[in-house]
Amino acid sequence: MNKPVTITAHSACPHDCPSTCALDVEVTAEGRIGRLRGAADNPYTAGVICAKVARYAERLYHPDRLLTPMRRVGAKGEGRFEPVSWDEALDLIAARFLEAEAKHGPETVWPYYYAGTMGLVQRDSIHRLRHAKGYSQQFSSICTNPAWTGYVAGTGLLAGPDPREMMKADQIIIWGTNAVATQVNVMTHAITARKTRGAKIIVVDVYRTETTKQADLGIVLKPGSDAALACAIMHVLFREGLADRDYLARYTDCPDELEAHLATRTPEWAEGITGVPAEEITQLARMIGEVKRTFIRLGYGFTRSRNGAVSMHAAASIAAVAGSWQYEGGGAFHNNGAIYRLDKSMVEGSSLRTGTRFLDQSLIGRVLTGDREALAGGPPVTALLIQNTNPVSVAPEQTLVKQGFAREDLFTVVHEQFMTDTARYADIVLPASQFLEHDDIYRGGGHQYMLFGPKLTEAPGEARENIFVINELAKRLDARDHPGFHMSAREHVDWMLVNSGYGTLAELEAGRWKDLQPDFRTAHYLDGFGHADGKYHFKVDWGFTAAPNRPEDGKPFGAHAAMPRLPDYWDAVENADAEHPFRLVTAPARSFLNSSFTETPGSTKKEGGRPEVWMRPDEAAAAGLEDGARVILGNRRGEVRLHLRHVEGLAPGTVVSEGIWPNTAFENGNGINTLIGAEPIAPYGGAAFHDCAVWVRPAS
Repeated sequence: MNKPVTITAHSACPHDCPSTCALDVEVTAEGRIGRLRGAADNPYTAGVICAKVARYAERLYHPDRLLTPMRRVGAKGEGRFEPVSWDEALDLIAARFLEAEAKHGPETVWPYYYAGTMGLVQRDSIHRLRHAKGYSQQFSSICTNPAWTGYVAGTGLLAGPDPREMMKADQIIIWGTNAVATQVNVMTHAITARKTRGAKIIVVDVYRTETTKQADLGIVLKPGSDAALACAIMHVLFREGLADRDYLARYTDCPDELEAHLATRTPEWAEGITGVPAEEITQLARMIGEVKRTFIRLGYGFTRSRNGAVSMHAAASIAAVAGSWQYEGGGAFHNNGAIYRLDKSMVEGSSLRTGTRFLDQSLIGRVLTGDREALAGGPPVTALLIQNTNPVSVAPEQTLVKQGFAREDLFTVVHEQFMTDTARYADIVLPASQFLEHDDIYRGGGHQYMLFGPKLTEAPGEARENIFVINELAKRLDARDHPGFHMSAREHVDWMLVNSGYGTLAELEAGRWKDLQPDFRTAHYLDGFGHADGKYHFKVDWGFTAAPNRPEDGKPFGAHAAMPRLPDYWDAVENADAEHPFRLVTAPARSFLNSSFTETPGSTKKEGGRPEVWMRPDEAAAAGLEDGARVILGNRRGEVRLHLRHVEGLAPGTVVSEGIWPNTAFENGNGINTLIGAEPIAPYGGAAFHDCAVWVRPAS
């Protein structure tokens, strides 16, 4: 029997991951998608992608995909709907939005989105409608803010060494990210360096992850204590003559003041905070000081704490003290966002922008339950348009989030691929296309490539792309006109490229991707860092205006005045106490991506089929909790019921629950983010997903 004829087409992974992999895609003569592979000729992807994307056809052809617009007929959250036509759905949405606007003003409508797709056209076109109507704006705080702010506090720019230089490093430190699960290509290049150069791999994390298991040295520390570890490392570098004093004098702002400040930040001091033995800290510091080509790959996980920006700045500062920025294969890298300089004004309709209020994405529970501060003094939110995110699963303070979504006076529209926890609360659900079913452009945060992902197959049923919904609603809502409402996704991409000075879409398609990595001297800041004085800044004014993703009014949040000016441990975390003796980390799962892939059987099976909390066997025994027991995690925000697993390799007093399982996977319907607070991380926001004190008790 002959095999079906297939061709290999090209695309890019759209998911919220720094790897943004270049893809080779099998397409049959009938237009059906087969296996996905990493593009072997892309030097960063290097032929490797994660297992969940490799089996993407399982998600594309899933029998539970949404195929037709639907109107709610049951109670909110129940998930009972009846099919309607697209015209009926869009007409009803427009009527309800206009009704809400007439009663409360346009700010009562909140278009809410995030990174379910990282495609710049399909993701960001929601702003064009927002600006054309004067709807409430969104302060996007849930993911990157503490990490970016802490990194840029030192470097002055969100950019760094070519990530491909990991292959040329003699030592790679993977700090605060489980790269095996969340950015597999980091491991590709680290393992290549080990095989070809004998490079050592060092991992810093709060439990023994799959990445840590591949390390030559694994440092397991208590959650939120990373800055203490970093300061002790720098103390040893200064103390033992391993600091590069010539580099410090030329490229940094106050090395003498930093050295004096760190004089008391000894490994013994740090051991009391981190739980890492002083001799391990000293060993790590010597390895960094003695190996000049040390590449520090800084993740996001360790910054999702109330002191996260301070921790990022301290960890990045190690590369400056060691002088490793000078060398190919050396320096500290977090994200390359500043190198792209793409003109998104057509996609976003920025010329239409008005001075409407900003609502904090992470505070959606408080916004929807009428908190005056969260509402920025404006009207209640009585209408939501949601694309590319699942807040009833992923947002903090889930008890408030669900209370808000259950309001009968809230009209909610969800444009989705599956019946998510959020879609169950919608009044109208619209079926959405997946990335191989529409055109878009992507840029990598973890590398330097801009890539185009073309439409390779037809969407099933009546599923439609995001810009279809945005443009059709604009017609019905008396929105101010804008050329972007009349352009296809391909036309948007071409306009963006041409107006950014990057050629045309035809040229990008012909080349498959565009490498935008700056030259070596620029990437390594050898002609000066991004601050006005050209120096790396150890001393930080945490109200600095160059911080990425800061609020529109530029005002820092909360306890920013108490943040240390020089690298230091800042005890701002949600500490354990007698009532809440454990610190909970809600870490990413290898087979999920936030709440995506939780619907595919292959992914749920690989994650054990049910949500769990992991605890050290000795601590579980002391609490009388058996392996596999049903337990309740709780704090003042709520309770979560799930199963316990005994796991070695966790930091003392730490429990871990991997993956954002659907609420329906939990016995009481409360997902793990029920336990997470939404208080903004200083100085410029973010949610502290890995900074939570809980108790653990047997379930009755």
